[in-house]
Amino acid sequence: MNKSRHKTLEAIFAQPISGTIRWREVETLLKALGATLSERAGSRVAVLLNDRVAVFHRPHPSPDMDKGAVRDLRRFLENAGVRP
Repeated sequence: MNKSRHKTLEAIFAQPISGTIRWREVETLLKALGATLSERAGSRVAVLLNDRVAVFHRPHPSPDMDKGAVRDLRRFLENAGVRP
């Protein structure tokens, strides 16, 4: 994993929860971790990683994820066995 992706992973697990993580960076990180992303209805994206599935809402018009979405992403990554 390159430095940029590692920085994104650390931001996801940082305390307090950040509200300035860009969705595009998260997509890149998830793909680097081996996740499969598939488009769903509307702005939803299904993520399959280590036999775990989660559906996230692609943020718009702002490119940044809100704190609740980051918390859910963190929980998903923990359940999939990913740690910073």
